[in-house]
Amino acid sequence: MDVLAVAEDELDDLRTRLRRTRWGTSWPGTGWEAGTDGAELRRLVDYWATGFDWRKQEAALNALPSHFADLDGVPVHYLRYDGEHPAALPIVLTHGWPSSVLELTELAHRLATPSEYGGSALDSFAVIVPSLPGFAFSPQRPSLPPATSTHELWHRLMHDELGFDRYAAHGGDLGAGISALLGQTYPESVVGIHVLAVANPAGYDPDEVTPEEQAYLASEAEWYAEEGGYEHEQMTRPLTLSAGLSDSPAGLLAWLLEKYRAWTDCDDDLSTRFSDDFVLTQASLYWFTNTISTSFRPYYEFHRGLRERVTSVTVPTAIAVFPEDLVRPPRSWAARTYNVTRYTAMPRGGHFAAWEEPELLADDITAFFHNLR
Repeated sequence: MDVLAVAEDELDDLRTRLRRTRWGTSWPGTGWEAGTDGAELRRLVDYWATGFDWRKQEAALNALPSHFADLDGVPVHYLRYDGEHPAALPIVLTHGWPSSVLELTELAHRLATPSEYGGSALDSFAVIVPSLPGFAFSPQRPSLPPATSTHELWHRLMHDELGFDRYAAHGGDLGAGISALLGQTYPESVVGIHVLAVANPAGYDPDEVTPEEQAYLASEAEWYAEEGGYEHEQMTRPLTLSAGLSDSPAGLLAWLLEKYRAWTDCDDDLSTRFSDDFVLTQASLYWFTNTISTSFRPYYEFHRGLRERVTSVTVPTAIAVFPEDLVRPPRSWAARTYNVTRYTAMPRGGHFAAWEEPELLADDITAFFHNLR
């Protein structure tokens, strides 16, 4: 199913905007310290305008196993990878920001067809990968606050639309919260969740915080002070920001590129993890679908108290912690809110683990759900 057909005049408009970028006056000797490096951004903007083959990427996107569901008037796009075994465990994978379902395709392949990667077909999953509302292929919901929460949409998709009585869930970033809410709200259907991030407990006694937890809270505060400006803006004044990013593809790319580099286990060389084509395909998805603005909604809704909070997850929970992810919660901290039955400290990888380390992640998901099928 074709999910995207960019008109030639839209492609011409993008290239014209890129060629006519009005660059800010550069600063002396800052590199990446003060934001996206100007030289690297100019290089990628030039390639986006003159060398990047969008039609090739568009064809690859349209070749993905896309489907759409109408959930009480709410359209949701999703990818479906049928498991190679008749008893494959259904699992819903949820992406985060700044991302799309594209980030999860390699992981989905590995989970659906493990025998192709040296595993057993008995461990296969029936993999569903929805596009978050307001991200690329799933339109934003028409009301604010939304009448139906994302985790409720996911349950309707998995249980009511696709007919899975019991299923698993995995996610990182925004997807970790949605997976947790699935487990919290529908424990009779969700066999377990595998997440890359956890919610802080709703309340705790500061006198009972362990030294390891104190060190984690200090690192979390340090990260937010140094790296959290994007989140604060997206939570508080997202439409001001989106006005610029929706009009300038160079500005949009700068906003995304900074996060890809800072949050990836790449030793300051993004090309070791992400090709130029992958980064520009993600940026092009935001651009052509005009969804950078609506991708900010989860941040605003959470900050304004318009989203349900994770308070107590009783289903079995696995946590995989990657060394270059944004923060790395200790097991004891997660156990204050989740029923943690597996905790894995990964040897490498960052925030975009499904693309950076799909083998490590697939193996951990498979091992966790092996006895929960």
